[in-house]
Amino acid sequence: MKLQFSQYFFAFFLILGLNNQSHAQNESAEADFKKVMEKYNAVGASVAVVKSGKIIYTHSFGLKDLENKVPLTDQDIFRIASISKSFSATSVMQLVEAGKISLDDDFGDLVGFKIRNPKFPDQKITLKMALSHTSSLNDSQGYLNLDVINPDKNPDWAKCYNDYLPGSKFDYCNLNFNLIGTIIEKQSGERFDNYVKNHVLKPLGLYAGYCVDSLDSTRFVNLYEYHSDTKSYTPTPMAYAPRRTEIANYVMGYTTPIFSPTGGMKISATDLAKYMMMHMNYGTANQVKIISKKSAKQMQTALTDDEGYGFAIRTADSLIPGVKLKGHTGSAYGLYSTMFFNPKEKFGFVIITNGINATYTDGFPDFSRAAINSLYQSFFK
Repeated sequence: MKLQFSQYFFAFFLILGLNNQSHAQNESAEADFKKVMEKYNAVGASVAVVKSGKIIYTHSFGLKDLENKVPLTDQDIFRIASISKSFSATSVMQLVEAGKISLDDDFGDLVGFKIRNPKFPDQKITLKMALSHTSSLNDSQGYLNLDVINPDKNPDWAKCYNDYLPGSKFDYCNLNFNLIGTIIEKQSGERFDNYVKNHVLKPLGLYAGYCVDSLDSTRFVNLYEYHSDTKSYTPTPMAYAPRRTEIANYVMGYTTPIFSPTGGMKISATDLAKYMMMHMNYGTANQVKIISKKSAKQMQTALTDDEGYGFAIRTADSLIPGVKLKGHTGSAYGLYSTMFFNPKEKFGFVIITNGINATYTDGFPDFSRAAINSLYQSFFK
């Protein structure tokens, strides 16, 4: 049955009204978010909002390049710091599902040299403990190479362990995930960055990666450290150091920290939101299955009461009052990244800033908390 002219007329103005309403909502959201930017002296920020399982809003504020006053765009990519850990954990869960390894395997057996807390030599440290930061390892000797914990390389290797029983307490440790990166290489036969690209990024259609030279450097967002004494910023170009000499002399299964499985992912806020939706949907996005529902739920299930940490995904009850979220934050080189979602209600937020005057409350940057609440009020209230 053909629509009458009056019906066309009504439909046209209904769509026009909805578009105007959406435009007004976006303008209001941007005005509110700019106030958050001003409060924390933010250089730039890219955001993405997911509602009902779809990206409903993306926007970039401020500058990509402070010195040359280049505006930040949605196509630009950041080194996102510790949110990178969830890509490593996702990759490990694929290998667990394939039966190549087990969460209860001895971490040292998987890595290739002895990993045992010398104060508890009979207690096995498992892959599960490393994924959940309950391994009793620490970063006191650094984490940029595996020599720090290798008994044959570092006479102070024992300092890499805390004084408590492995599995009994949480202590956030970057070294855990650089070691996990080596396991991915040993079990898959693929270099770490290539494994993540081939088995996570490409299937999801994401432009991202750990290897600097695999990406368009013109899209890299400059990162800036804030100095409160002078209220000024200095650039931190080492965030995107290509490390070509180290890569040329690469040793599979050992020099993996060159790519920083613990913090080296480079990606845009929009593509990070697409990745987030895969976890929001328990392992599947756009009919592409990355991990099983069981694995995705394991990653999101808190193993520690104090931090609510699972496998590179933590539970946050205090970011938005009365709302439980799952996700991760990252901070390095002046950057602060935030990825949190609610898997039941199918909404979430990605917020990445390349420089702020950072303060913290309850373990979260105040900027991230204010930014999430600004977007939540604008699009969900």
